[in-house]
Amino acid sequence: MAPGQGKENPIMAPLQPGDPAPAFSAPDQNDTTVNLADFKGRKLFIFFYPKANTGG
Repeated sequence: MAPGQGKENPIMAPLQPGDPAPAFSAPDQNDTTVNLADFKGRKLFIFFYPKANTGG
């Protein structure tokens, strides 16, 4: 199976401004797993560091 095509990391179409966010889980700054659903009905700002924890 090619990278990005597994069950845990499906390939999806790029999001456009105004698109709803897909369901996801990710660790926060305290390494606690949070889910998008945890914030349902609230405004949420998500910031990604693309090169965090990489050698680049």
